[in-house]
Amino acid sequence: MKARRAGPAEHALVLLALIPASGCLHRPVQDPNVIVIGITSGPNNLDPRIGSDDSSQKVGQLLFSSLMTLDDHLRVVPQLAERIDNLDPTTYVVTIRRGVRFHDGHELTSADVVHTFRTLLAPGFISPLKGAHRLVKSVGARARYAIVFSLTEPFGSFPASLVLPPIVPDRADPSFKDHPIGTGPYRFVRYAADDFIELAPFDDYYDGRPRNGGLLLRIVPDDIMRGLELRKGTMDLVINDLAPDIIVQLEREASLQAVRAPGSDYQYIGVNLRDPILRDLRVRQALAYAIDCNGIIEHLRRRLATPAVGLIPPTSWAFDPRVFAFTYDPARARRLLDDAGYSDPDGDGPALRFSLSLKVSNSEFNRLQSAVIQQNLRDVGVGVDVRLYEFATLYSDVLAGNFQLFTLQWSGGAMADPDILRRVFHSQQTPPNGLNRGYFSDPDVDRLLDAATASVDEQERRRLFGDVQEIVAKEVPYISLWTKTNVAVAQRGLDGIRLTPAADFLFLKDVFRAAAAGQTAH
Repeated sequence: MKARRAGPAEHALVLLALIPASGCLHRPVQDPNVIVIGITSGPNNLDPRIGSDDSSQKVGQLLFSSLMTLDDHLRVVPQLAERIDNLDPTTYVVTIRRGVRFHDGHELTSADVVHTFRTLLAPGFISPLKGAHRLVKSVGARARYAIVFSLTEPFGSFPASLVLPPIVPDRADPSFKDHPIGTGPYRFVRYAADDFIELAPFDDYYDGRPRNGGLLLRIVPDDIMRGLELRKGTMDLVINDLAPDIIVQLEREASLQAVRAPGSDYQYIGVNLRDPILRDLRVRQALAYAIDCNGIIEHLRRRLATPAVGLIPPTSWAFDPRVFAFTYDPARARRLLDDAGYSDPDGDGPALRFSLSLKVSNSEFNRLQSAVIQQNLRDVGVGVDVRLYEFATLYSDVLAGNFQLFTLQWSGGAMADPDILRRVFHSQQTPPNGLNRGYFSDPDVDRLLDAATASVDEQERRRLFGDVQEIVAKEVPYISLWTKTNVAVAQRGLDGIRLTPAADFLFLKDVFRAAAAGQTAH
């Protein structure tokens, strides 16, 4: 990466350093037991059967529980389920815990589980989670605490598919998103759109009452403001939502602590394969060769990331080390563009081969990263019109297929099970029923994914998913950028911060302020 002048993030650090601790920021709650957490955007939908954006899923982890969950090693383990029995290749019986209570006091039973899945699978119900359950033929109650899932064919990833959706009560109707009730460690209090989400501890949570007096999730889209609020003490904790330059600055503050852990969040550039320029494989490969991912990691991510080669993280049992990795090679990118018929009109002059639009969210880091990508592609003769949007607008455009290129991030445990490859790259998984937003279609990939879905042999599934990773890497429906290192920046008085690879929010129930530990929570 070429040397660059000080950009907005560097100026942000100067601003961060100059604003005195006696600034005009104020803590939004007086109770020291309430933990104030900064997030970048509000949830799109608090019905966990519908909300698929990062904020919706993380708030959902606090309000709801699922039949299965992921452990610290991304293995699928029971949560609300007590056990899961595979009676035959297409029949599973899930036995749930007894005595689990919803926030309104009623006990979780098979009726709630059946309602959750039946509504999700109903023909008129629109949800991006449908694709994960397309092989479920029927769901029924076997007893008060037992549910029978019948599949249309064997499905090796079925237990992992029970991580989502979280379970909602059997009375949940279309208005449920406005007053969500779950079995999670926190009760919903209120959501002030674009401002905050207030959650109260649930005293009867089956895994023990939270160790704090509640959570206030403050929606602060601007990186600088989140950093300032941490520095001032008006915000307690930010998880993976600070620009790396700001993290480096805040780590020097005596009043703050930074907790790091390996992550699985995956940043990529999504490609619209219906676009007349981008449907050409040579163009997509040229773009991948033209982007200096290592430079982005070194200079913008401040080494808080590792190079990515695809959706499946290296920590997964299904990761294939044979996966092809693009290296930074502008000369090869130029040759591929020439071969595709997009010759450079004036050598290395200012004229462009063609131009593309890149849609990104308007966070500070994304602005900087997009500027680097823009320059990288201009160096090989491709113009990039970077368009910045509020996250909700960007996400809406992506779901509608209204883009040429976009940058987003798969986060949490989405990549823990390799079946995510089917949901993202199978030709039958286009929106609204799946996550194939770039309309990628490859008969070999479909065939391999269908075989992997039907297999219950782990070694065979690993080989099949590995072949899919190989093809997808070379076909470039995604341009892989990096996998994030998880970082939480918090007030030094907070204890109980423990980041998982999936960076889920459930650990927040164990976070408490040591100085306030002896006080009564309200």
